Amino acid sequence: MLHSTNRRISMINEAARAGEVWRTRPAAERADVLDRVADALLAAEDDLWPVAAEETSLGEVRLRGEIARSAIQFRLFAGVLRDGGHVEAIIDHADPSATPPRPDVRRMFQPVPGVVGVFAASNFPFAFSVAGGDVASALAAGCAVVVKAHPGHPVLSRRVAEVIRAALPDPDLLGLVEGFDAGRELVQHPLVSAVGFTGSLRGGKAIQALIDERPDPIPFYGELGSVNPVVVLPSALSDPVRLAEGFAASLTLGVGQFCTNPGLLFVPDDAELLKAITAAVSATTGGPMLTPAICEGFESGVSRLDGRLTELARGLAGPAEGAVAPRVHTADLTTFSMGLPEFAEETFGPSAIVVTYKEISDLPEVLRDLPGSLTATVHSADPVEAAPLVPELARLAGRVIWNGWPTGVAVTWAMHHGGPWPASTTPMHTSVGATAIRRWQTPVAYQDLPDALLPLELREDNPLGVPRRVDGVLSAG
Repeated sequence: MLHSTNRRISMINEAARAGEVWRTRPAAERADVLDRVADALLAAEDDLWPVAAEETSLGEVRLRGEIARSAIQFRLFAGVLRDGGHVEAIIDHADPSATPPRPDVRRMFQPVPGVVGVFAASNFPFAFSVAGGDVASALAAGCAVVVKAHPGHPVLSRRVAEVIRAALPDPDLLGLVEGFDAGRELVQHPLVSAVGFTGSLRGGKAIQALIDERPDPIPFYGELGSVNPVVVLPSALSDPVRLAEGFAASLTLGVGQFCTNPGLLFVPDDAELLKAITAAVSATTGGPMLTPAICEGFESGVSRLDGRLTELARGLAGPAEGAVAPRVHTADLTTFSMGLPEFAEETFGPSAIVVTYKEISDLPEVLRDLPGSLTATVHSADPVEAAPLVPELARLAGRVIWNGWPTGVAVTWAMHHGGPWPASTTPMHTSVGATAIRRWQTPVAYQDLPDALLPLELREDNPLGVPRRVDGVLSAG
């Protein structure tokens, strides 16, 4: 369904028109709509997952789970709207006795004007695509959305858009465009005021370049590349087999096509652990990747490592056509450090480097040389042992994990899915969790306005009962 340029531009204009009405609707009303979208996705589950399976080679269990996750995301933002704290209302009353006299100032977040552009991801055809968190959070904020469909699942994108549009009060609140030219037009359209993207570093840089060409550059919230280092400390070696199996399972989940894939594993130079990792990875089976381009990128990445590092383990490719085998290389800490920054570049897929070290004290310097990541993990049985490393990991990544694996990203109020470059373009924002809505909001302060002209959330009697900070004191509403 490739539209002409005129039709695509018209679609953005129609979305902007619909958004002007949507942004004025009460938060409680928008919350009810988000719940209806969640219901619609679940009702269409039996029709949607087979389409996704055909286009992505992902299995039924995974896809049904992802539809459920998408519904959870819409429900989470419905809850955010009903809570009211997302507007972050702040009131400082006038103080004529202050030196100098202080005016009455009231501040809150409001929807960004215009349309939010969203680029769908390949690896989550529901949860990071047309029914993804970018779309859910933007609609929650009060914005209309136009999605650039991913070419890896175009038919599914159209079907999901139909389901969501039918649940919206105005179907023009969600537009869908396809093709390279459509992406360029979306980013550079004057009515598009912010862009969200989940994908490769190369793709993110291309979008940023298009934004920079605009006469009025706009915010770009991109989630790009991440190697997600995992540090295993000596106190965690009591069960090397369990540790190795956990690593192998995380590495190969979804054929390694997760932005939170554990691409670097720092371990003590322990023969039993290395033996267990070799056995665990060798017992895994890969599979076909989402698109030929992703497969080519994976093969290129592991070939690059083949020429410079020792292969520690290789899993099975599996019987499917185009299937890839999990691959793990190894290096000591000195060799790895000398190969930076190349060795810390993401190879998207079931690939990792196991880095052995002699002393814990050698790790901080190397960790400081790593690029930003979405996650950083430490395995330890001793908080005292891990204490010097946690601040380094917190500097490196947006989420620090204790004795777990990074591939799960819970949809919760507290979740942060972002990190320093190149993990994301704006590390203070998240693409998962309740505060993802902030990307599509802008703060406005009102000074000395009459009460009748203020947004309801800032009026003196607080008719909506939203949480507010009044004269420095937080009130529950």
